[in-house]
Amino acid sequence: MPKKTTPPPRRRTAPPPRGRHWTRPALFTLAAFGLLLAAAGLRTLVLDRPHATVGGPYTLTNDRGRPVTQADFHGRYTLFYFGYTHCIDVCPLTLATVTAALDQVGPRAATVVPIFVTVDPARDTPPVVHDYVARFSPRIVGLTGTPAQIQPVLHAFHVMARRHAPTSSPPDGDYLMDHSSVLYLMDGDNHLAAMLPVDSSPQAIAERLRTLLPT
Repeated sequence: MPKKTTPPPRRRTAPPPRGRHWTRPALFTLAAFGLLLAAAGLRTLVLDRPHATVGGPYTLTNDRGRPVTQADFHGRYTLFYFGYTHCIDVCPLTLATVTAALDQVGPRAATVVPIFVTVDPARDTPPVVHDYVARFSPRIVGLTGTPAQIQPVLHAFHVMARRHAPTSSPPDGDYLMDHSSVLYLMDGDNHLAAMLPVDSSPQAIAERLRTLLPT
């Protein structure tokens, strides 16, 4: 009589995966990545602008609370960057790159004033901007103002900036800003000399400045 065989135990299959739960930091990181992609597209649009249509007069407040116009920099080159102090990646990297590039240019860098203009005047008061730019270099001039003062400058430089609301509110009610990211080199008469991509190395920016600055 044949022996009865015991059937092998039935394998238990794992339950289907549940929907992924994103934490607030993860959502904030995803939002930041999306901003990087958007900034790349905005930068391409700005770099395609005719040079004659970029820049113009401005009246803002520097990081020491004093009024500033383009006339204060007459005869000196200015290197503009538009960003904001709560930026988590591109802005601090760009300011660090500009600082390193000017250090490599040598004595001729004294003819260039690096300028940081906020696109987030609601949070970037003169003291906040001062503390921020001081982390990178004492030579950087921070500029801010009221939204009514900032907006015409953004328009003149074709800077696109808007508040970005993430899908999940980040801690402390924080928010990000979508903004174009380009370096604008203006000559001593406040006319555009060149637009430089911010993802260039310090060496590449220094080399470009050497070809543009007067000898």
